[in-house]
Amino acid sequence: MAERLKSQVRTPGLAYRRAAPGRPRELHCENASLVSLERRFGTPLYVYSSAALTSRFRALDEAFGSLPHTLCYSVKANSNLAILRLLAREGAGFDVVSGGELERVLRVDRKAARKTVFSGVGKTADEMDFALRAGIQLFNVESESELHLLAARAARAKKRAPMALRVNPDISAHTHPYISTGLREHKFGVPAGDAVRLYQLAAGERGLEVRGVSVHIGSQITSVQPFATTMGGVAELVRELRSLGHKITFVDAGGGLGIPYHHGEEKPAVTASAYAAALMRPLHGLDIHLLLEPGRSIAGPAGVLLTRVLYLKNNGAKHFAICDAAMNDLLRPALYDAYHEIVPVVLRGTARQGSTDIAGPICESGDFFAHDRQMPELEEGDLLAILDAGAYGMSLASNYNSRPRPAEVLVRGRQAQVIRKREGVQEMIANG
Repeated sequence: MAERLKSQVRTPGLAYRRAAPGRPRELHCENASLVSLERRFGTPLYVYSSAALTSRFRALDEAFGSLPHTLCYSVKANSNLAILRLLAREGAGFDVVSGGELERVLRVDRKAARKTVFSGVGKTADEMDFALRAGIQLFNVESESELHLLAARAARAKKRAPMALRVNPDISAHTHPYISTGLREHKFGVPAGDAVRLYQLAAGERGLEVRGVSVHIGSQITSVQPFATTMGGVAELVRELRSLGHKITFVDAGGGLGIPYHHGEEKPAVTASAYAAALMRPLHGLDIHLLLEPGRSIAGPAGVLLTRVLYLKNNGAKHFAICDAAMNDLLRPALYDAYHEIVPVVLRGTARQGSTDIAGPICESGDFFAHDRQMPELEEGDLLAILDAGAYGMSLASNYNSRPRPAEVLVRGRQAQVIRKREGVQEMIANG
């Protein structure tokens, strides 16, 4: 393992280097050693590469070429204000699913509302009022009841709410069932068979302005076929709606582009160009503005969770490394049995520890990051980096077991900026 780690580069911002001649190789985020970051900021610690974030955004943006489009970064993937601000400077729009996420976008740039779409199955009247005042670009409406409430709130405010229906195409994304959203048994969107009727209904509401069609079939999708099939159905619906007099100017294709989490998958199963081609080909000639909602594909590989090994222990033939990070810091393995590659921060040699469970201190058997993982020889006190943790890491963090949440650091070259201070115990319990 150590030999292949010596040349490992998982993102534009992550690589092993020698901090000094004769020293072991240390994992660096851009030009900052993770060892030095741990000394300054402690563990557990989220570390993000600004270079990785911007390069991944630009690659996806450029893949869509001259087609009018907006990348509406999915705030739920990682909602830190510094990351939103960085992406806003790159020209990103935003996809939000709550009033709180919209407030975060407005804190970054109030003008960003004009490039913000509001998705989600449970929008409240207060959230609708907030979004109407902010002047967002599009509401993605997910039920007939929501359609009527949005129309009433907009009429009450003497506004017209720009809207699209999120249509459920009943297409499998071939991903984990918890993050698949495009089948009829899922709570998301309206059935495709009801779409025309609901668009006709929306057109009769003076508080609504029909602007587009929206879909989102799931997350961590690693094949172009579900995207292409979905867009084929969307294109047919757009043509039908236009024939009925609806002015459809936007297609919101959602997000869902997967990333490689396993070693050996440094090249993604779906490239940005292949993804773009799968979406654009069915829409050719329709003269629409394409909206996209990437989150994981931008933020995921740009972040690592840094943790320290507290104890090594054996239960018979079973080996454990107990770390100071836990499921409250990174929930994905416990929630989805998700795989994250875990690597030592310092490469000392080639000896193998063998099969090891990497676990946290929380009083749950589900508090783990890896089961039976082949690891190099570990010692108590070693630093480990859990890779591809930039998306759905800190945004899913909690205070379970009354554990304060970790700090977050954004690296630019050699500079490291604390973008969220480590939560203290007194701060955590201040509200009860």
